Amino acid sequence: MDKSKLNRITAKMQEKGLSQMIVSDPVSIFYLIEKWIFPGERFHALYINTNGDNHFVMNRLFPQNEDLGVPVTYYDDIDDGVAVMAQFTDKDAALGIDKNLPSKFLLRLQELGAASAYCNGSVIFDKVRQIKSEEEQKLMKESGAMLDSVMGKLIPWVVKGLSEKELNAKCIELLKEEGFEDRSFDPITAYARGAADPHHITDDSKGKHGDCVILDIGGVWKNYCSDMTRTVFIGEYSDRQKEIYNIVLEANKRGIAAAKPGAKMSDVDKAARDYITEKGFGEYFTHRTGHSIGMECHETGDVSSANDEIIEVGQCFSVEPGIYLYDEGIGVRIEDIVLITEDGCVTLNNYPKEEMIVVPEE
Repeated sequence: MDKSKLNRITAKMQEKGLSQMIVSDPVSIFYLIEKWIFPGERFHALYINTNGDNHFVMNRLFPQNEDLGVPVTYYDDIDDGVAVMAQFTDKDAALGIDKNLPSKFLLRLQELGAASAYCNGSVIFDKVRQIKSEEEQKLMKESGAMLDSVMGKLIPWVVKGLSEKELNAKCIELLKEEGFEDRSFDPITAYARGAADPHHITDDSKGKHGDCVILDIGGVWKNYCSDMTRTVFIGEYSDRQKEIYNIVLEANKRGIAAAKPGAKMSDVDKAARDYITEKGFGEYFTHRTGHSIGMECHETGDVSSANDEIIEVGQCFSVEPGIYLYDEGIGVRIEDIVLITEDGCVTLNNYPKEEMIVVPEE
């Protein structure tokens, strides 16, 4: 178990007045023990106590052959795994519960009187995971640089007559070729009206001369995600398309400029959103400005008007304003990941985002 990360977790628990919690989310467990374990429908949880009395309860179907840095207690399929966990909990103290724990297990803990009260303990892990260590920052930077390369290879394919589904498959192929372990999410590869639908489901549509194309892609490198969106145009763009594109580009730049320690997440949203509203397209920017990212593409901590949390050094999140005019078949989104530094931020995506027209090779 990573002692430095565990110390950060227990320090945050003490700050919140919580002495014990259980963690079932495989991502958060990996964060501490650096091993993936997926239990399926079976009870499986790491118990953490600020006094150091930690335990890992899991089904015997998942034998561990190496030292995980925490005592492991196994149970059989005919046993009550939750009851095994309840042997370790402090019945007179509140118990933090992982938000991913199925309700059938939480209800059983309550039946057994495993604690005096139950609360959402995931806020502990969520806050600690938001602040990336130097090693995590290094991996996020590497993942972003690799994605720049993929985007550069993908963009020429928008003029090769591929359908959205075929372009999607090409993106996945390029991610693998680049060395990514997996994709962060299913790529969004959308032409014209598809691009004007913020989370369009890829279909058999093909692009034509004058279409805008949204490419929203991401890959997983050494367990850390990247994410980037670029909008390009096939052959040419109209004055209207150019106007929309430049508004979104400026909003993206303003959002990035507002991303700095001490500011609020809502300040970043406001910087991008106010500019789009000022230009008369506020009603067509229909989603939050961004999301936190790390081992999961969408982690806790969004960039929205509703999030007034203070930005801290080491956070990573996206800045991705967009304008979507479905009836006109115009959709533009530009997304970069930022890493917060002592004096502002750095972008982890550096693929060009100035107006880009793609023409077929002769």
